[in-house]
Amino acid sequence: MGTVRLATRGSPLALRQTEMVAELLRRSDPDLAVEPVVVRTRGDRDTSAPLDQIGGQGVFVTEVEAAVADGRADAAVHSAKDMPSVMSQHFVLAAVPPRADPRDGLVGCTLAGLPAGALVATGSARRRAQLAYLRPDLVFTQLRGNMARRVVLGEGEEVSAVVVAVAAMERLGWMDRLRDVLDPMDVLPQAGQGAIAVQCRADDGATRVLLRAVDHGPSHRVLVAERAVLAALGGSCTVPVGAFAEEAGDGSGGPGAEAGGAAALRVSGLVASGDGRTVIRMTRLGVDPVAVGTEVARALLAGGGAAIDGFGGEAAAFTGVAP
Repeated sequence: MGTVRLATRGSPLALRQTEMVAELLRRSDPDLAVEPVVVRTRGDRDTSAPLDQIGGQGVFVTEVEAAVADGRADAAVHSAKDMPSVMSQHFVLAAVPPRADPRDGLVGCTLAGLPAGALVATGSARRRAQLAYLRPDLVFTQLRGNMARRVVLGEGEEVSAVVVAVAAMERLGWMDRLRDVLDPMDVLPQAGQGAIAVQCRADDGATRVLLRAVDHGPSHRVLVAERAVLAALGGSCTVPVGAFAEEAGDGSGGPGAEAGGAAALRVSGLVASGDGRTVIRMTRLGVDPVAVGTEVARALLAGGGAAIDGFGGEAAAFTGVAP
């Protein structure tokens, strides 16, 4: 392939992430030309309505995928956290470059420095529920829009703080504007946060081979584990759900490692009620990403998550399964 076309959203962050993938591709093959194919998604067109009212997580993904499906692009570059937990059989997760910091952060004020009754802006049910659990005195307001709008709002006087992804701030060169970075055991990240996901058609062997050169194995494995938690829960962005995986072994083939030397994964998951009064966390250790992610989901549901409003269907099938 002399040229590879990468479908992407048109936000500054999305374009920066696509350029990062392009840089990795050109590093692996200096003769390769990489062209962005900018797609304006429904989520970009409607920046006022809550995500659950305009289609949920897929509003930032579906139309970018369509550009690959209809041949306008060879691959799609996504923020992994925007992807629905179940992928179409026509696509494959071909590459995950090295993951950035998966944690959440605050612009405007530190968590400890927020006064009682402070107004915090976030459009994420997951962030809102966990912060409400930590600080029941806080008040929340919805927020949509690109990173520039969020950061400017956080630095103004209209709200006390805005919750952002640390990885986004890092990629945009705005780390000096962060006031706090939240411990993932206090505020568990969204599945895939900090990771870039590169998709292509399952039947496109040439592109799959090309993208293999920019895949980072450990980042790919933890993303698969986190997505397995989400898929087994059957949740969406309308229900507070979090998942965070990290390598727990040294890759030496010792306890917790498979024959190929892959490190064990420590996978944590969370489900919560919308008001943050109920927060359930579970952690499991395992080598197979899908198996351990599914085990975490089953433990969450059996431990009380299945009773939380918003879980039905898939969740009901796991009711009563022992952790």
